[in-house]
Amino acid sequence: MNISEQIQLENIAACEYEIFALLKQRYSPRTFKEASIKQQHINQIFEAARWSASSNNIQPWRFIYAERNTPAYDKILSCLNDFNREWATNAPLLMLTAYKEETEDGVENFHALHDLGFAIGSMTMQAQYMGIALHSMAGVDWEKAQDVFNVPEGYHIASAIAVGYYGGEIEKLSEELQEQEINERKRIRQRDFAFKEQWD
Repeated sequence: MNISEQIQLENIAACEYEIFALLKQRYSPRTFKEASIKQQHINQIFEAARWSASSNNIQPWRFIYAERNTPAYDKILSCLNDFNREWATNAPLLMLTAYKEETEDGVENFHALHDLGFAIGSMTMQAQYMGIALHSMAGVDWEKAQDVFNVPEGYHIASAIAVGYYGGEIEKLSEELQEQEINERKRIRQRDFAFKEQWD
């Protein structure tokens, strides 16, 4: 077993209750295999988004993606904050996520960001099934991204995602990031977010 396989094994969630294996295995690496994402796999990831849950079937999610060694990839990279830019160059594909702010009637779509999250969740599980990791990033200059990619009025850039096959070389990361890759995963307990009958 090589180091990357060992890290994947150690990152399997230590669940208190048994859950679907793909959910336990999912984590957000900062290094990926060098291989480009197969076009078929890209299509499958977006097909999963296409069929995710959507309030009133509005489907407000939008995505801009680019492969490494293209001008568009460099543009996405330039919109990331310094911390994310440091490691995101390891990803063979980068993506920006966005949502449509209003319904066709011009009413604010309060659930648009919620639906975008649903779509990304579906994409994440489809990707996990194919051995592909999605690492979502909040550290993105959305105003710059809106300008660089000529995002139409009424749409809002929300986040960025680094995409790549699991199995990258941890040595490509700084010592600080290497330590984060192997740190024990932690989550708050269910009792801290799931309240029966009243808010505790």
